[in-house]
Amino acid sequence: MKRIKNLIASALLAVFIGLQSVPVYADGSVGDPNIDNGGGGLQSGTSSNFWYQTDDGVRVTIVDSKTGAEKSASIDYTNKHPNDIALHFGKNSKRDYTGGMALTAATGTYTYKNPAQALPIIVSDGEYYVSNIDEIRSYFTDEQVVKAIASDMGFKFDDLINGDYKLMIEPIVYITYNGTRCAMTATEAALYNLKTGGDLINKLGPLSHKNLPLAMFLEDDDLGYTAWAGSTTSRATDSDIINYLGVGIVSFKEPDEEVEVETSDYEYRVDTDVYTSVTVSGGKHTPDNPVTVIFDIKNTSYTVSNIVYPDGASQLVWVRWHTPTTPQKVTINVTVIGGASSSKSTIIANIVDLDENPPPDPTAYDRNDTFTPVNPPNKAQRTTAAWSKYYAYWVPDWVWISHWVWHTIVNPDGSYSGYWQDHGHWEDQGDWEFDQNMFSASLSADMTITPDEKNPTKTGRTMKSGYGINERVTATVSGSGEHTDIQNAVTYFPEFKYKKYWRLLEKVSGGYEFKKNEYSTYENRTHFTPVWYPDGSYTPYTWVLDCWTPAGMLSVNLTDSVTIKGNVYDDWHIAKTY
Repeated sequence: MKRIKNLIASALLAVFIGLQSVPVYADGSVGDPNIDNGGGGLQSGTSSNFWYQTDDGVRVTIVDSKTGAEKSASIDYTNKHPNDIALHFGKNSKRDYTGGMALTAATGTYTYKNPAQALPIIVSDGEYYVSNIDEIRSYFTDEQVVKAIASDMGFKFDDLINGDYKLMIEPIVYITYNGTRCAMTATEAALYNLKTGGDLINKLGPLSHKNLPLAMFLEDDDLGYTAWAGSTTSRATDSDIINYLGVGIVSFKEPDEEVEVETSDYEYRVDTDVYTSVTVSGGKHTPDNPVTVIFDIKNTSYTVSNIVYPDGASQLVWVRWHTPTTPQKVTINVTVIGGASSSKSTIIANIVDLDENPPPDPTAYDRNDTFTPVNPPNKAQRTTAAWSKYYAYWVPDWVWISHWVWHTIVNPDGSYSGYWQDHGHWEDQGDWEFDQNMFSASLSADMTITPDEKNPTKTGRTMKSGYGINERVTATVSGSGEHTDIQNAVTYFPEFKYKKYWRLLEKVSGGYEFKKNEYSTYENRTHFTPVWYPDGSYTPYTWVLDCWTPAGMLSVNLTDSVTIKGNVYDDWHIAKTY
């Protein structure tokens, strides 16, 4: 992909590099950068597929510091003037795509902004233009830079840095792919590679699947994204890029000091089918020298054999297993055989029980005179996942191997003659070639809240407080890859401000509903609203989760409402006795 002319003399190049100015930013800095990077060398491109060094930039989005919800439109910043972009995908963030948004080509003109303070090198070429992580961190915590971003986004600077918001930063490159000028983030490149059936990685892989996604990744878990623990010098898979790479986050206030707790790599629910995955890399592995990965989980070994991938690539490897029925920590040991390395050799899985805190029975005498409604939470959700698996096939190249032998003939007169004869053989000097099978899974779900069927005074979806509600959740998982169905759905309620208490739903025919309520006279699948709940919308929130894929868990946030008008006392009256 490098387009540096070979005719440039090394001395001239040394002078050019020596004249590069090292960015020096203002003394004032704000924010805590959760950004690291990696990368490596690139390869030569072609006239139709190439990238010019420093044709890069970043996409910046302001997000909620707790939920990760977008609080601004995204802006692309670059030092260049990419006015010739013919293919781009709009201004969508990584959160949009991991939340289920499909990759769609935009029809409008590509827009960008040149920052007043020039960006440092974002995407390295691994040789002459090498990014510096300290410069990147310094730039995005520079007070003047953050003030400019706030102004561009329509935010007051003091509001941006008050702890309620974070900056989500994604590297962008401007490339020529199949003769078309394109702009794409790392996440978009991975999604587009899936759309092209792997053609993008075949033509621009060292950039699209190595130096671009490895230009930024998280050092610590944040906003629902996991810190990258895989290779920082090898190509990444589409699924790893979508899930982990091509993103940095800047926070603006240190969180309150918390008690140190043991961290875990996965959190699973009890009695659940799950997937655990690692990424293996290093070397070229064919059916002649495949990789084997062994997962040791709870005294059981799960072996994944015949793993192949080309030189410079990596492969997601997974195992499906069932979690214990009680909460506990599970240590998973990973062993790799065959000359490769794994992103993790030890995985800590935290097994938790969601069915531990159902609400108490409300009474007719409950009061909450100071109650004010709050908005439902918005947990980090992910409704789509994509991953791939390499396979190898033999491409023969038959070559004739000559072996000339002299055959002597004794003539009748006693003289000698003879001839040469080729006793050679055909030899297959072919090699293994690689391709990928692409997989995906998508989750969609729906939630319906209705007044309890035993409520005598309900009218449609309007009811009095103090009566119960019923809930039904349905979900569909589609796609070409292996996955579990949804296995859990948990509902939180507005009277508890969506905290403290919840109900774990139970699987029934065709969906999920409340478990039978022990306080219900009829043992209905119901949740009783508090008699004090004010008139207006009553909106439970449900988190549908535990749809597991090799590329991680799919989940979705759902809400639905009934209208409260009056309370159960309105249905009581005092009658005369005779």
